[in-house]
Formats: sequence, structure tokens, C-alpha cells
Amino acid sequence: MADAAKTCVDAALAALSGYLRIPAISCDPERADDVRRLAGAVCADLRALGLDNARVIELPGALPVVAAEWLRQPGKPTVLIYGHMDLQPVKGEIWTSPPHEPTVRNGRLYARGAADDMGGWVSHLFAIKTWLELTGELPCNIKLILESEEEIGSPNLERYMDAAPEVFSSDAMVLTDCENPSTSIPGLTTSLRGILEATVTVSALTADIHSGLWGGMAPDVSTGLMTLVARLVDDDGRLREPRVAVPLSWQTPAWDVPLDTKVIREGAHLAPGVDPLPCRGHPPAEHLWRQPAITVLTTTLPTAERKKNALRQSASAILSVRVAPGQVDAVVKEAITRVLTTNTPGGAKVEVKWAAGESGAWLYSPQGPAFEAADRAYVRAWGRPLLQIGVGGSIPFVALFGRRFGDLPLILNGVIDPLTTAHGPDESLDIGVLSKVILTNVYLYAELGAALGSRRDP
Repeated sequence: MADAAKTCVDAALAALSGYLRIPAISCDPERADDVRRLAGAVCADLRALGLDNARVIELPGALPVVAAEWLRQPGKPTVLIYGHMDLQPVKGEIWTSPPHEPTVRNGRLYARGAADDMGGWVSHLFAIKTWLELTGELPCNIKLILESEEEIGSPNLERYMDAAPEVFSSDAMVLTDCENPSTSIPGLTTSLRGILEATVTVSALTADIHSGLWGGMAPDVSTGLMTLVARLVDDDGRLREPRVAVPLSWQTPAWDVPLDTKVIREGAHLAPGVDPLPCRGHPPAEHLWRQPAITVLTTTLPTAERKKNALRQSASAILSVRVAPGQVDAVVKEAITRVLTTNTPGGAKVEVKWAAGESGAWLYSPQGPAFEAADRAYVRAWGRPLLQIGVGGSIPFVALFGRRFGDLPLILNGVIDPLTTAHGPDESLDIGVLSKVILTNVYLYAELGAALGSRRDP
């Protein structure tokens, strides 16, 4: 079994490359047909693989999901495998090779979506293929669902859960869109930062006015906006408040992950001469996983084509706030709003509007036979058990799965590593990681089938 799983890597790369050539960018309405084309191609391949009832499901106003299953073991548990097919846009990015033409360099496959998340779920297709070709069956029942809107926040995934509950009914869930702390250390994601958005508007005038005639007497909303944003961060560039006092129970061996300066410099694409932010006695993992962060997404500050010597009526910025697991959304909003609206520069008016919705910050305690089974599978394939880690990003579907299926084991893993550059130029997949994850999945199905017993009628 192990030899067969290892030898299928070339076939997996070929299949993955075919999918990656389809620019299934969910945020671009002009690419909706590409998303549907990819869904059709994947569905056909699932039928050819030997899965049953492979179909494309599409709700009004939503991009499609692909579902399939293999439910021929009534005495065994059912494992749901989730992945997403859609991609982030590439407009404005500078790539070494074309983003939709998969290219292998130095043991890595470069393409948009190679690791986030097509490599994740393709690893399962070839684990399934290994079992079916060698034995004609699987050691547990499998359901597979691939959505097309994860990169825009999975806005319709819960609608699909409501419309097709039978697709999601299972005894354990494997969610493939997560990362490993290195190419030699496998990770089990147990926490995520959430995300909130606020629009900050500074206004002071009823019209643009001459900056020479009135500069120094009338408030400048542009400098006022920059001053306010600067108030939110400390001298290191980190959000001042609210911070998190990390309890000892959170200080796990994951704090020792290999996030040294070299890894951070390469993974974050730091420019020459620029160092990572100082850690101030705290492990890098704490800053990345368990503390909040803030980013300016857009501003209305004048651009070159709008240059003129004038004080502007108003200026706005959209701020993205990463909420640490354990933080309360309302407390975060109140603290940031207070800083922005107290003692405003030049007495300007400041309005803060928060976008609707919850942040989705998530913290999970993986316990029970499913996680013991996962550890055994990883030991067999990687030579070590899973390391419980956090992820600094926000993955809305994880919070949704946690809310809807919190009574089930949720195994969050994937093929991403610190050099993947997900969502950025030259996104890549380490081919050695793909090979190990395929083999891991082969073992995982067997371990879960044995550990969970008969849990639910498939």
C-alpha cells in the first residue's frame, strides 16, 4: 500500500496541474463559467475514480459544489472530506512563471491554488485511488464535498448544508485547507484568528478648500486619518489593544515550531534589510496565532491622478482586524472605536462603521479516538505525530463547521507550509509534502475505520 501511494505522486501532479490551468477565481463574475467548468471536470474524474453519485449541486445565486461518496461499508464509520476548488485572483501580482500554468522548480509546484487548496483535496483523491486499485474497497465510508466560494468567505455554504443535509451527515470530518509548520513537521490546526472590518471616516469640511489659503487653520482630514490609524498600533506596528494575556494552557509545544528569522523572512517575502517585527520575549507563534492584528485594506486618500493643492472634505479607510481566539468581538470593536473617536485630530468628526457578521475566531480541543487515529496515521507517514498549531488567517468555513458539527471530530490538515505564499505571487506546493500527505490519507482512512467503529448508517 505504501509503495503504491508513493508511486502515484506523478499522476497526482498531472491531475492537479490540469485543474490548476482553469482560472476558477470565485470573486470575479467573469470567471464564473471557469468555476463551473472546473466543477464539471472534477465531477467527471470522481466518477471515473469509482466514487458513487458524483454530482454538481448548484443553488440559485451561488457557485456550485461537487459532491460524491463511497458508502459500501455499512459496518464502518463515514468520514466527510471537505475541500475548495476556487482560487484567489492574481491581478497585479508579479510571478516568476505564469500563475495558471503549473511549473515545477526545485521540488515545488508553482501555480495559483497549488496548495490552497487544490493540492489538499487532490491528495485525498489519490489516497482513495490507491485503496480502490489495490483492494477494490475502502476501509471506511467516504463522502467528499468541494465548494467553490471559500475564497470569498463561503457565503452560501450554510445554504448548501440546509439544502442537502445528507451530503454532510458523517461521523468525522477532515477539512483540508490548513497548513504544516514545516515540510518535516505535520500540523493539526486547533485555532484560527477571526476577522472583522471597519470603515473609518474622518470629516471636517463641507467642500474641498485651498490648502494654501486655509492650511494651518482648517483640519486636514487626510493627516487626521493617518494619525488615527497610527494610534492603533505600537512602535513595533502591532495593535495596541485589546491584547491577549496568553494563559499557560495555551503555551503548547507548538510554541517551539521552527519560525526562525530565515523562515519568516522567506515566507513573508521581506525585502532585503527588513527584519521581522521584534518578539519582545514572546514566541513568534504567539504573535501569529494568539494575538490580534490590524491591516489597512483601502483608503480614499488622493492618488496621483487626483493630485491638487487642497484640503479634502473627508477621508476614509477600511480596516481589517484579526481577532485572536478567545477574544470577544464586541470588546474588540469597543476598544478600537474608542481609540478612533476620542480626542480626534483637529476636532474632526470621526465615524466608525463595523461590517455585519461575526469574526469567526475559533479555538478547538482535539480529543478522542479520531485524533489518536490521526496521530497514528501521521507517525506511519511522517515519522512523528501531528503538532497542534494555530493559523493566523481566518477561515470562515471552519467556524461554520464548528458551529454546525461541533459534536463531531474535526481534523484540520492540509499541504500548506511556511513557504507556500498562499494568496500571493509564486504560490507553491512542496512535492515531498504532497507525497507524504497522500500516504497519510491512505493510513488515515484505515485508522479511522478501525477506531470509530460503526457510528452512523451510511
